[in-house]
Amino acid sequence: MIVLMTEWQLHVPLAELRRSIDLLMDHVEAATDGDTIRLDQDYFWSIPQDALYDVNHTPADLTLGQLSWSWEHLTDLLADPDRAIGYHLVWLSEVLRAIGQKVD
Repeated sequence: MIVLMTEWQLHVPLAELRRSIDLLMDHVEAATDGDTIRLDQDYFWSIPQDALYDVNHTPADLTLGQLSWSWEHLTDLLADPDRAIGYHLVWLSEVLRAIGQKVD
């Protein structure tokens, strides 16, 4: 069993987060031919939110995620920015993970 520090919190300065994202997008653009990146996989394993950070238990129920579905949510957001919700960051992270695993 892992002993967890229950009072610990990570404080992420938003300006540094934005700068990190910008730097990494510059890297992806430099490493990619053209202005698009092709992702060869669509489905992936996903851990439900209630089990994701419970590191003392092995997740019992994995679910399936779909990159094309996550991307669709993001393109819908581009069409209607007023509909932004926090979960768009989760969909973005799923797409970014796939890109990060593809780009050197």
